[in-house]
Amino acid sequence: MNLLYLTILFPLIGFLLLAFSRGRWSENTSATIGVGSIGLAAVTTIYVGINFLSQKAAGVEVFNQHLWNWMQVGDFSIPVTLTLDGLSMTMLSVVTGVGFFIHMFASWYMRGEEGYSRFFAYTNLFIASMVVLVLADNLLLMYLGWEGVGLCSYLLIGFYYTHPANGAAAMKAFIVTRVGDVFLAFALFILYRELGTLNIRELMILAPQKLAVGDTAITWATLMLLGGAVGKSAQLPLQTWLADAMAGPTPVSALIHAATMVTAGVYLIARTHGLFLMAPEILHLVGIIGAVTLVLAGFAALVQTDIKRVLAYSTMSQIGYMFLALGVQAWDAAIFHLMTHAFFKALLFLSSGSVILACHHEQNIFKMGGLRKSIPLVYICFLVGGAALSALPIITAGFFSKDEILAGALANGHLNLMVAGLVGAFMTSLYTFRMIFIVFHGEEKIKAHAGKGITHHLPLLVLLVLSTFIGALIVPPLKGVLPDTTELAHGSVLTLEITSAVIAIAGILLAAALYLGKRSLVNSIAKSAPGRFFTTWWFHAWGFDWLYDMIFVKPYLLVAKLLQRDPLNSMMNLPALFARLGNRGLTLSENGQVRWYVASMGLGAVVVLALLLVI
Repeated sequence: MNLLYLTILFPLIGFLLLAFSRGRWSENTSATIGVGSIGLAAVTTIYVGINFLSQKAAGVEVFNQHLWNWMQVGDFSIPVTLTLDGLSMTMLSVVTGVGFFIHMFASWYMRGEEGYSRFFAYTNLFIASMVVLVLADNLLLMYLGWEGVGLCSYLLIGFYYTHPANGAAAMKAFIVTRVGDVFLAFALFILYRELGTLNIRELMILAPQKLAVGDTAITWATLMLLGGAVGKSAQLPLQTWLADAMAGPTPVSALIHAATMVTAGVYLIARTHGLFLMAPEILHLVGIIGAVTLVLAGFAALVQTDIKRVLAYSTMSQIGYMFLALGVQAWDAAIFHLMTHAFFKALLFLSSGSVILACHHEQNIFKMGGLRKSIPLVYICFLVGGAALSALPIITAGFFSKDEILAGALANGHLNLMVAGLVGAFMTSLYTFRMIFIVFHGEEKIKAHAGKGITHHLPLLVLLVLSTFIGALIVPPLKGVLPDTTELAHGSVLTLEITSAVIAIAGILLAAALYLGKRSLVNSIAKSAPGRFFTTWWFHAWGFDWLYDMIFVKPYLLVAKLLQRDPLNSMMNLPALFARLGNRGLTLSENGQVRWYVASMGLGAVVVLALLLVI
């Protein structure tokens, strides 16, 4: 396990080599370095993971690898120490494993694009930053990785920088997530002031000793941690950046906005669960935010026309499930769903990239149709990935992880949150199969060509297998890391499983009734006055962008316009202005005319006499 640091070093070396190549290397060389560095990190993860599991069987729960001291100021010390336990092992496997297959697919997808080596430089830096975030033993080192993935997200969303809209989307993602990052920084300040350390394990021990449950300090600290989590994981009210982030290349959507970065908020809350258990109101708020987000995002996904935006809102909704699980203390279920979601959502995003290239960069689902015949492999991938996303019973990974969340909510007495989860499950199957039926069934509207090569087929096939029940057989080694979850009685679990299965199948059947065939019913609903209203409202994601534009953007631009001439600088120039005016007045009086001098002397005498009379 002493090789743990290589999971960061390999991607970092790949980034440096590609960055300093300045695009002069061939695409094959760039792909070899970009994909190979992540492959080496994945192989290292497998080796370290095998060692870790053998050590865990022997009773060693945590492995620490101290590299060096980052900073030392008096008693304040921040070491660069990597920590491996069941939670970080799970996250590390997802980041490097799924990340490797996404990189492999990207080597096919990005062929012929300008900035091929630049793309892999950014993604390598992203993986390195994400691994730092996952393995950090203290919150400040985690914050370094946290900011690193934010920077890479900005660079990758704006990868096609020649289009102003892409630059605007990248800036929006950067600014909105920075709002959450500021909250996270506040949490660090509060925790260090109250507990004198930022080491995560020490915080978990010291917090119950020095602070009471519901204490103001712990409430504010966890609220700020939640603020950071909702920003990075695109949850209400900082969720508006995720849909626009689809401006980046499709593999970026799979890597950052489905499998890894957006789950960082879930990881943060799970890692600091001991603090949240001391602030039960904030923990309940986590569940409420997740429930509301998953329902709102589900309605928004139902009316989208861009294939990637449908998947973006589904990501927002699935992260909402994870927050719901955390809020009801179903810790294991949250991380289990995080893992399975990485499998099937990466599969769906990569498959959507294949569809987009097959349809000559067309992304509007209503301009597609009948593609199941021309790209059968991608059709199968969409069916399996969509079934997992919809939690189709028994055969998909999503069914097992999502039902664990619902069971956790019911077991802990959160009936309202469980009902929200069931509503979200119905919406998920409805909008997912709406997309599949529109894209792959019906009349063929565009001549598509299938992708070829092992770099296209292999990632899809591996993720396809992992999205089935086979992926659910991978059990994260979380025992002893996270608190045990209250379990339902077997009969209640079976009833809940049957209920959720019926709801998921009902959503698929309704989607088939509405979107297979001539779609006359759904078209008549969409053309009605209420239909047009709700379609427009949901299409614009419930108007959050408009609201934030009115509250924040427009006032900011108004203030910027008022300040563009720099009034403070103008005020500082007033003494000089008065001096110049005085100089000009005195210059006018020195004109060489005797009558002007006599008049001024007379005026001066009158003023003197007046002053004498007054005094």
